[in-house]
Amino acid sequence: MDIQNAGAAPLPGALVHREYWDLTYVTGPLVFLGNGERFPTGAILDLVLENGEHRQGQVLEVSRDRAVVQVLQGTQGVDVKRTAVSLRQDAARIAASKDVIGRRFNGVGDPIDGLSPIVADVELDISGAAINPVSRDKPRDFIETGISAIDGFNTLVRGQKLPIFSGAGLPANELASLIVRQAATRSGAEEFVVVFGAMGITEREAAFFLRSFEQGGRGSRVVAFLNKASDPAIERLFTPRCALTLAEYLAFEHDCQVLVVLSDMTNYCEALRQIASAREEIPGRRGYPGYMYTDLASIYERAGRIRGKKGSVTQIPMLSMPDDDITHPIPDLTGYITEGQIVMSRALHRRGVFPPVDVLPSLSRLMNNGIGEGLTRKDHRELANQLYACYAHGRDIRKLMSIVGEDALTALDRKYLRFAEAFETDMAGQGHTRRTIDETLDLGWQLLSILPKEELTRINKDLIDRYYSEIMEDGVPSPFV
Repeated sequence: MDIQNAGAAPLPGALVHREYWDLTYVTGPLVFLGNGERFPTGAILDLVLENGEHRQGQVLEVSRDRAVVQVLQGTQGVDVKRTAVSLRQDAARIAASKDVIGRRFNGVGDPIDGLSPIVADVELDISGAAINPVSRDKPRDFIETGISAIDGFNTLVRGQKLPIFSGAGLPANELASLIVRQAATRSGAEEFVVVFGAMGITEREAAFFLRSFEQGGRGSRVVAFLNKASDPAIERLFTPRCALTLAEYLAFEHDCQVLVVLSDMTNYCEALRQIASAREEIPGRRGYPGYMYTDLASIYERAGRIRGKKGSVTQIPMLSMPDDDITHPIPDLTGYITEGQIVMSRALHRRGVFPPVDVLPSLSRLMNNGIGEGLTRKDHRELANQLYACYAHGRDIRKLMSIVGEDALTALDRKYLRFAEAFETDMAGQGHTRRTIDETLDLGWQLLSILPKEELTRINKDLIDRYYSEIMEDGVPSPFV
């Protein structure tokens, strides 16, 4: 072993092992080394403490005078005079193989399911690489989540990034679990895999997710990365990148349709702020680093499709809005980068509606790419528009009633009120039942039967005659009238 204070980093496969003993400073989860030019940015280092304990760190920043290293297991017990540092890898990597499907890992990709380590087909840099815009293919084709408020009104399309905005106390974990268990392609003929990345969850939440995956009967197609609240916060920066690296490998090397669910991105951003504070960086909005937009984009923009490849990577990042503030930097920046948002409502949750998804502030900008004849159903777009308009009008009538009283409402106003109530309790509030897109659209036509045909101004007459009249002429009265 060659122990020295300076020199170049060893080449891969070199016989000489170099250790460096020039730690200069420790703060929070970071340590500072002299002569930073020895290591590349992103390199993984081994730290050996005085008692023989081994820890790992990643190089965040290098300059001629220093290297900033984040220590994954924390810096407690690190003595700047008695800690040796050596180069382990030139970048953070994860073992990739199709055998990862059905496995469970911690936040940095180590197995936690009691099974043997993954035999890697290839080791991949978790930083990934941006998809060349020229080779990007247009997101299209429908992914069925089984949730009417998403499938019917904010449709998820392959290659899309569609976040879910939640709040403290709302059932975001239950919704994430439901999507992981239920999501599938429309045809069911292609291999569909869900990669789940959890950041900063409690032991109870981790046990809930693992149990729900197995009870739903879909555990064998789920790859789970679980970073717990008790794990070092720095690991949260690795978790989404590990998940996305394996998702890209399965999609573009094995032609899988991959859905990546990341929860909770707020915990990720808090870890990012903690590291930035330890590095004594100048804070941006609400103390978050100024580069948080770029950092989030490096995660979200890894969703997509590549021309000539059959697979796709679709993302559903979930985040908690502090104080239910949608203008907070985390949901605000996420909304800029992604292609819409699904918003969970506290008012619906208080009324016992599950999942409490409010379709009015929700949006899927790529919805039209995945719906219509040959994809979902010919009446999907117009029916969704009509249901949305009627529900919005019913909500307005509800506000008016709180001012003028119910007696001042017309008979038509009362029908709109009844429609809004039925929409929330029956369409949005489906419980834990999975609905196909056809069942969702059929339910939509039943709800419209509450209203006179003359009110259906956003649907083509041919579609009204085909679907609305069928309900009436079959002699089966609508249960909502």
